[in-house]
Amino acid sequence: MYCRKAAGGVGLWRQIFYNSRFKMSETTQLNTATVEAPAEKSGPLDINQIQAILPHRYPLLLIDRVLEIERKKKIVAIKNVTINEQFFQGHFPGYPIMPGVLIVEAMAQAGGALLLTEVEDREGKLIVFTGIEKARFRRPVVPGDQLRLEVEMLAWKKLGGIVAVRIAGNAFVDGKLVCEATLGCQLVSRPSEPGNSRSGERKPTE
Repeated sequence: MYCRKAAGGVGLWRQIFYNSRFKMSETTQLNTATVEAPAEKSGPLDINQIQAILPHRYPLLLIDRVLEIERKKKIVAIKNVTINEQFFQGHFPGYPIMPGVLIVEAMAQAGGALLLTEVEDREGKLIVFTGIEKARFRRPVVPGDQLRLEVEMLAWKKLGGIVAVRIAGNAFVDGKLVCEATLGCQLVSRPSEPGNSRSGERKPTE
């Protein structure tokens, strides 16, 4: 694991978790004027456009299409669940169910797409979890289902060069809620890779 020194001599990953320890009351709520003003909408985004935003790759790229983005406010994405998913080989043989943690991960990736569209130098950034709260799983997700992921930005806080956000995610299949959770995430600088002298060069991270 990298332990590259961040500003102030604090190890990068130590700083991530140190900066994640803010209380909900300390989180800067979205500006009321921004929320009430008409949000800029965009979309849809296909898989090639998604890969230009997110660093994830197979087998852990868990959104296939973005239907709609309301800038700094909301994103709607879909994940097509098929029997070809690698995790179905062991979860579970003869009774395939999508792991709940991967549904939450899909929500986080949708939220990451929402946040990273606002970042000009996103090639050098990563989004990491800082917390998962109030996660509820209502019904199983199986091959053939299409997950509709609806993620809303609740709040963000800027800590130096690091942006911390809270998002609320809901996942639906055929209009029925299958999962909900509140997530904490941070945008951090991506550690440089040994032998990689090309700025912004990407390799599969999963």
